[in-house]
Amino acid sequence: ILLREITPFSLGALIALYEHKIFTQGVILNIFTFDQWGVELGKQLANRILPELKDDKEISSHDSSTNGLINRYKAWRG
Repeated sequence: ILLREITPFSLGALIALYEHKIFTQGVILNIFTFDQWGVELGKQLANRILPELKDDKEISSHDSSTNGLINRYKAWRG
């Protein structure tokens, strides 16, 4: 999901949507979805991507979906 403009409302709505989705899946699957090992993996992956967001170079070092999202973000950022 990409937002052309991030406002407090749109960001809050997006976070609430994901929290509700994850909570509902956890209830259905009988797991505590907010305490999973994947959170640490996500942090490691984000730390690799974060420096790539600082310049305007086109990215091609990830899978095509991730490259596309990063490059679209950079294009929209202007």
